[in-house]
Amino acid sequence: MKKNGFAYLWLIVVLLFMYLPILLLALYSFTDATQVGQSGAFSLDNYKTLIEEEELRNMIAGTFLLAITVAFLSTILGTIGAIGRFYVGKKLGSTIEFFNRIPVVNADVVTGFSICVLFIVFLNMDKDTYIPLIAGQMALCTPFVYLSVLPRLVQMDKNHYEVAIDLGATPLKAMFSVTLRELIPGIIAGFATALTLSLDDYFITSYTKPAVFDTISTYVVNATRGSQTRIKTALWALSTIIFVVVVAAVVLMNLKTPKEENGNA
Repeated sequence: MKKNGFAYLWLIVVLLFMYLPILLLALYSFTDATQVGQSGAFSLDNYKTLIEEEELRNMIAGTFLLAITVAFLSTILGTIGAIGRFYVGKKLGSTIEFFNRIPVVNADVVTGFSICVLFIVFLNMDKDTYIPLIAGQMALCTPFVYLSVLPRLVQMDKNHYEVAIDLGATPLKAMFSVTLRELIPGIIAGFATALTLSLDDYFITSYTKPAVFDTISTYVVNATRGSQTRIKTALWALSTIIFVVVVAAVVLMNLKTPKEENGNA
């Protein structure tokens, strides 16, 4: 009994450590306080600023457009890589696994600087093309898509693809109608992971982005160094909205999964 009580207490401490700062920030986003710790009256001014300020709207729209583009391209590349790994020999497959692990464990600052040197120094490419930025974020996201898709392939029966070929399907049709259908959960998970990583990335983005472009992560860092209190507190509201959207998405996914399992049963 004491052991269970200690376990619950420890769980509560961990949850408070993880979520209390976020909840505190969300609480202050509904006040007119200019910094955390000050007393303030209830206010929606931070959310109004988030909507009315054109600079903030453009930054948010640009961030999500970039994230969707990177997630889409990374999902295609990571899925192709996982399928290729699954159907090649053991030796070549191990080599692919090795090279896929490197970007996962490598520091983001190293990846960002390397992409910057490759595209901007060696290839003499202008940052304003957005190609270095997209390529850098893809280098970050693609390995995680690969890791999301590969387990679904391992669980899949190889014979399904071969049966489709034997029944007259072309290799391309068999790939889309059999293999990719089995991979849909992994592809969706990979896309969601890539989207999150792109939204969250700071180091690679700061090295490779055009000078006039900011994502949420780079904008927040620059805003905290500035003196525009109105913008700083509006970012509390943005953080709250992102947190609520993420929580809602996780809840919906958890509600959907048991229904799918019951349907399969």
